[in-house]
Amino acid sequence: MADPQAVRTDARQHHDPAVRGFASDNYAGAHPEVLAALALANGGHQIAYGEDDYTDHLQRVMHSHFGAGAEAFPVFNGTGANVTALQALTDRWGAVVCAETAHINVDEGGAPERMAGLKLLTVATPDGKLTPELIDRQAWGWEDEHRAMPQVVSITQNTELGTVYTPDEIRAICEHAHERGMKVHLDGARISNAAASLNVPMRTFTNAVGVDVLSFGGTKNGMLFGEAIVVLNPDAARQMKHIRKMSMQLASKMRFVSVQLEALLAKDLWLRNARHANAMARRLAEGVRQVHGVEILHEVQANAVFARLPHDVSERLQKRYRFYFWDEKAGDVRWMCSFDTTEDDVDGFLAALKEEMAR
Repeated sequence: MADPQAVRTDARQHHDPAVRGFASDNYAGAHPEVLAALALANGGHQIAYGEDDYTDHLQRVMHSHFGAGAEAFPVFNGTGANVTALQALTDRWGAVVCAETAHINVDEGGAPERMAGLKLLTVATPDGKLTPELIDRQAWGWEDEHRAMPQVVSITQNTELGTVYTPDEIRAICEHAHERGMKVHLDGARISNAAASLNVPMRTFTNAVGVDVLSFGGTKNGMLFGEAIVVLNPDAARQMKHIRKMSMQLASKMRFVSVQLEALLAKDLWLRNARHANAMARRLAEGVRQVHGVEILHEVQANAVFARLPHDVSERLQKRYRFYFWDEKAGDVRWMCSFDTTEDDVDGFLAALKEEMAR
């Protein structure tokens, strides 16, 4: 048994901060401006559970992006944001139409169905994007008591395949859904990257085109932790604050989530970070296109590059840089760039890829 006196109790660094990979933008640390904001909010006492000055000011910041009717509900994480939002938009017998590749279907451990008690009705898509025609493959049978009732369309911007909806595409989805009595939820885990790609304000493809509720992502774009549910149409979402508490997403020290969102959104940090990540993905894609035997699978519109290459090459490359298989059987991989990815990171990875492909 170890001597308790011999165990170090002081904090120390356990990793090499110079090492970066291409596995996920969640791997990145927090932006220095976000860390500075956290320190600013620390000290003294503030009212708990969202009645603090920082959460109050966050509402005005959100108004500047999404209009005076928007109301933000900070939460701990993206799954919590999606599950809580979808609960507020559906009845107990309700269902949500989403792309087969949607995060709520593939990467949330069944939480929307287990925790929210709703049914996901999935649709296969070629590029991760829904269309009115694709929605209609599942949007039917509202009066059939044997079938979960389609009540919400959930889209992701940008999609899990790195593609970006145009404002007109989202407008068409919203109009189609609303005509059928359905509401629209937008999973905006990487909404900043989408806005940077489109070079438009976020409102242009959210409240301006009919989105009812937004899950706003910050962790993938420089925050330490935390996201926000943004209610754009108050008539669409019922009792969000009660559902947030019931879903275990109400932070007692909410100021530390709110001040991070403020640090991102009050000025242009959200956009600077996203533009940089997107630019690094474009640099990576341009280099990959020069490597014979590697195929880029989807248009590179944000901060993700999807590629297909020999399986053994990927396995060797993974020993040098972290990244994930997307479809291991097919040899498909995903490379993600972050706000702190450097040109040297990209160039070093490309050199390693060329070396492994030549072996």
